Amino acid sequence: MVRIIAGTILYVGLGKLHPSDIPAIIASGNRSCAGKTMPPEGLTLVEVIYDNKI
Repeated sequence: MVRIIAGTILYVGLGKLHPSDIPAIIASGNRSCAGKTMPPEGLTLVEVIYDNKI
């Protein structure tokens, strides 16, 4: 999932998608609407924060 999100954000940066397109892409559940899947190299989980206020 993180790799797909990173690829979609890259497409926004390249001007292939507009930031306002992202909510509709997520809501559609259609993977083909998102950006390309980024390679796993270089992706590092730095921190996890849990919010127990829900």
